[in-house]
Amino acid sequence: MVQFLGIGIGAGLVSALLFGVLLKGTALAILLYLLAPLPILIVGLGWSHKAALVAAISGSLALSVVQPFLGIGFLAYLALPAWWLAYLAMLGRPNADGSLEWYPTGRLLAWTAGTAALAFVAIAVIASPNYETFQSQLRGMTRSIVQIQTQGGAVTPTPPAAPTTPADKAEDGAPGTASDPKSEVANALAAIAPGLAAQGLAVLLTFYLWAAARIVRVSGRLPRPWPDLPSTMMPRRVLGVLGAGFVLTVVPGYPGVLGVALVGALSAAFAIQGLCAFHDRSRGRPARLGLLVGLYVILFATQGVALVALTLFGIADTALDRRRPKDAAGRP
Repeated sequence: MVQFLGIGIGAGLVSALLFGVLLKGTALAILLYLLAPLPILIVGLGWSHKAALVAAISGSLALSVVQPFLGIGFLAYLALPAWWLAYLAMLGRPNADGSLEWYPTGRLLAWTAGTAALAFVAIAVIASPNYETFQSQLRGMTRSIVQIQTQGGAVTPTPPAAPTTPADKAEDGAPGTASDPKSEVANALAAIAPGLAAQGLAVLLTFYLWAAARIVRVSGRLPRPWPDLPSTMMPRRVLGVLGAGFVLTVVPGYPGVLGVALVGALSAAFAIQGLCAFHDRSRGRPARLGLLVGLYVILFATQGVALVALTLFGIADTALDRRRPKDAAGRP
């Protein structure tokens, strides 16, 4: 009891420190901020989910002393998601022969995407309880991005929290007014921004979980055996969640934001599954190394455009379930 409390508090303080350095705004601070969930995941995988929960709460309390909003944002956006994923990863149930059946990696991947979408919406609501304010902030940010990309110079963006004015409505292409192409691009970008943000967070949470598990495994404290990652496949019901996400995108307010975030996060999860499926299906085949190298070269050369193909491949993989049996694939 005392041990996991001490370990949890220590990990929480380290995680809070990594998160808090973001206030400095330097490149190193951003890099350290990206590592913030790792201590919570490490204690969750190596000790217990209770230690991870203690880490999440203690880190949030420490940041709340500095700035209350910072502590709440840390808890909702990174700390609780890290605890939840560590908890799921360590779930197991006994089989008839006495062995443990661990939580499947496919379901864990699906939960990672869902957690990323919920975390984004949570931090959005915390930052802007009023939906119109959130939209105004998002449009102000995307307009600044579009201006920077098109002009290549310094801009004076519209204050994010400013209320919508008639000029804004005209710029947004309101009926009876001339539409500014830049404004239309900015508005389109604002509409998909929650999906892009949740997509990135889903990838990061997946990487964090993998990296934490590798670290804990090296230390010899990982309770579950290392899973066969290429065989990862999400259940078919996730396709229903993806469909529900598309339906939610047309709902006004934050439910619509959740829909966009779900679509973005699940697209990232299906792309990861597509990558796993490619690794899985190529096992035992001639020139496997060349196939894998070619795939990654295409991914980097196209700057992510090939991710669309991987996403569709992952969706088809779940829908059709045509994986070869383990023995036929030559798996260990």
